Amino acid sequence: MAFIQASFFSKALQKHVAMNAIVPERQGPFAVFYLLHGLSDDHTIWSRRTRIESYVDGLPLVVIMPDGFRGFYVDAFEGPTYGKYMVEDVIGFAENTFPIQRKRSARCIGGLSMGGYGATQLALSRPDLFCSANSHSGAMGLGSKLVDVSKMPERVRTFGTQPGTPRDLFFLASKLKKGQAPKLRIDCGVDDGLLEYNRKFHAHLTKLKIPHQYEEFPGAHNWDYWDLHVREAIAFHCRNLGIKKA
Repeated sequence: MAFIQASFFSKALQKHVAMNAIVPERQGPFAVFYLLHGLSDDHTIWSRRTRIESYVDGLPLVVIMPDGFRGFYVDAFEGPTYGKYMVEDVIGFAENTFPIQRKRSARCIGGLSMGGYGATQLALSRPDLFCSANSHSGAMGLGSKLVDVSKMPERVRTFGTQPGTPRDLFFLASKLKKGQAPKLRIDCGVDDGLLEYNRKFHAHLTKLKIPHQYEEFPGAHNWDYWDLHVREAIAFHCRNLGIKKA
């Protein structure tokens, strides 16, 4: 597997940005897994804090790890359009640069914390783009009536103060047509401060009869947890992508 560091210009953000990529060193094109980081990190963190490169070794799968800054991968209520950046710039650059199949059935997304929320939001708002999505320890309540962000200026700029927008996962799920949702997997540690919101989102999906996998495991909001459970996410995506284990 080749490990590639790339920088490119984002039209949506009007600045140069970066991503890391893991690419098989053989003939493609391949399926692709967009892997998103959390709030306090950047595009380098998955390769620095986990064994992601070894976990996908031998798989016909490109892993793209973009910089998501602190934008939750959505078009802000007031500010940068990080959702547009992901859909047009990140996916566009990746598909123009690496040997990637340009179709929904070969495209999946996942992440942790902010990235877990972002992966789910992108998958629910653009079910035409992703065949599967996963969230580890996701910030699932943001944008919804469950979280009052009115005293958090940075969150107000990103999410606004009203629920029921495309930044609200509960709203997005309720607007999906039957059979439209990508395959979903959600997990969270039992000692994680975001567990309550993951449980409520799981209950919401269940009430809406949207098929999904939901699991809770021992652990907290840390890299010991994410390094362990990203392996299950990879296996989940491989099943949906039709990839047999190498």
